[in-house]
Amino acid sequence: MSEEPEKKPRAARARKKTAEAAPAEISAAETPAIAEAIAPEEPTTKRKARPGDAQTPAPIQGDARAGDAQTPSPARGEGGEGAPQKPVTLKKATSKRREKSADPLTVAAFSGEGKEAGEVHLSERIFGQEPNQAVMHQALVRQLANARQGSASTKTRGLVSGGGRKPFRQKGLGRSRHGSEREPSMVGGGVVFGPHPRSFAQEMPRKMRRNALRSALSVKARDGLVSVVDGFGLEEPKTRAMVELLQGIGVEGTALLVLAASNDVVARSAANLPWAKTILASNLNLHDLFTYEHLVIQKDALEQLEATFA
Repeated sequence: MSEEPEKKPRAARARKKTAEAAPAEISAAETPAIAEAIAPEEPTTKRKARPGDAQTPAPIQGDARAGDAQTPSPARGEGGEGAPQKPVTLKKATSKRREKSADPLTVAAFSGEGKEAGEVHLSERIFGQEPNQAVMHQALVRQLANARQGSASTKTRGLVSGGGRKPFRQKGLGRSRHGSEREPSMVGGGVVFGPHPRSFAQEMPRKMRRNALRSALSVKARDGLVSVVDGFGLEEPKTRAMVELLQGIGVEGTALLVLAASNDVVARSAANLPWAKTILASNLNLHDLFTYEHLVIQKDALEQLEATFA
């Protein structure tokens, strides 16, 4: 019997077919010639630039030509053969606020027109003491509490009108038991534990209150936010005149104007300024001192403060 030829496995036959179909390897010597033949010819005309193409930045000083020696551009600040660069000058920001002096108790004095007229030395017993943060906080909380009216009120079930009879019988309806329509659980009934008129007033010794005011004034003087004015030279109520006066003094933010006596012209001139307020020296308080930044004190009012708190 003739022997049947041995069958090769399927994987071997597939490898043989792949080897027969694969092209012959290209030698290293033939590679440059083939690449030269495959490379496309360069176009003779330049293609127009399209929006998506990357643009090469143009040179700053003239177009460079072939054969020209390119000179590196001079560094910033160095002299070159081209047009000289103008030096950049920065203007110093000027502020109308007066610089702090070495002594915080020496402040500027201004005339009624807003012009500087010397200096004034503040009392050390009022503007030069060590601030007491705890006393200032307690005095401010007391002032805000005393400003509350405490008039909020609600009605209990005994104060609400109606509800004299039982709304429905006790048993037989499958509902919860109720004896009045003015119970807190019913609509239109009374309120449980609601607010009632009361007083929020807090007591504080006079010495502590004055100590808190002196501490707040000392903070203003330490930060250079106190100015003294001989008087407000306003003949008639003018908001613009008040703004020019405060700008001449050096007020940049909010301002608290302390007067010795009631002055309708000054009060009406500052009434339309949301960032300014007038107050009498006798009514000076912590809330206004903390709310307004710059303290503008009339010279007569300064004497009253020294006589009261010193």
